[in-house]
Amino acid sequence: MKFTTLTKVTTDSSLPLLLSMARSFVTPLYRAAFLTGAVSSGVLQRLSGRGADVDTLAGALGITDDRQLLRAWLDLGVRIGELAVDTGTYRLKSRTAKALALPRNDTVAAALEEVVRFHLPVLLNAPAMLRSGQRLTMADQDGAIIARSSRVVQPFVEEAIERVLDRAAPLRLLEIGCGSGDYVRYAAQLNPRLTALAVDYQAEVAAAAAANVTRWGLSDRVEVRQADVRELDLEPQFDLITMHNNIYYFPVEERTKLLEQARSLLAPGGRLLLTTACRGGSLSVEVLSLWFEYADFGGALPEATELADQLRKAGFGDVAVRRLIPGDQFCSFVGGNTAGTTKEHSA
Repeated sequence: MKFTTLTKVTTDSSLPLLLSMARSFVTPLYRAAFLTGAVSSGVLQRLSGRGADVDTLAGALGITDDRQLLRAWLDLGVRIGELAVDTGTYRLKSRTAKALALPRNDTVAAALEEVVRFHLPVLLNAPAMLRSGQRLTMADQDGAIIARSSRVVQPFVEEAIERVLDRAAPLRLLEIGCGSGDYVRYAAQLNPRLTALAVDYQAEVAAAAAANVTRWGLSDRVEVRQADVRELDLEPQFDLITMHNNIYYFPVEERTKLLEQARSLLAPGGRLLLTTACRGGSLSVEVLSLWFEYADFGGALPEATELADQLRKAGFGDVAVRRLIPGDQFCSFVGGNTAGTTKEHSA
């Protein structure tokens, strides 16, 4: 009887398919989810080096009850190959786990968390959301994770800043969507005579940026506000306006008007620097674009030619488009407050 059952199972075409899926999809998905939980909870960092037993780890994580459940979770981590255990002490095993535990790889760890927590749900739930009319909201994101993961492009954004920033003259900067404040800080380091207003729509992000500015000793040069740039009522006083990795937080049909508002805040001869991932790049960029299409705010990531055209329609002149990452569609856009000039360059 057992032989007959085994023959039926092995000749059933569904079993090879199931085994193939387990190897190709299911196990990597489990590993990614486990690593995400281990990173976000601090478990990876606690287990690096000498490792820890369950009681020590539970105490470090503030877990007072259900330590057996923590052990069960750790044992699953052993089963899928991310952890090892010896006489009750858990340690990191895989190269990936050991690498993600290093502080210098925090950006990569945050990028993994962004994929698992934010990208996968839209792929999983898109049809159901369409049936119910549900949309993603700002609450479905975590600003701190997004700010950390976006640092993967930080060297390229800094290069774009270096290209447009005057290093010596007094300069007034407006940063729209300042995130952690890192790029304002970089600009202030390049030009010691720079002063800035940094705004972010999310109150908790603006508060964190303000704390960073204080910690960096820049409070006398940089003001941080929670504000919607579309509602800013200021004189045209800024020599440079920057927007990094956030144009898709605004609906496509509102972007030209947004850019018009930005130009209205520029002093004569001032410039806008905008950096963003554009459509046609990596798969993760396409999934990010899909996420914003399913959100009740923002919209799809722009195509480079589309965004350049919106800049021209908003009155920016001498629009320059530059691909910052070879082989990918991460670009900088520079436009000047020179009405009537619509010359465009690309590189």
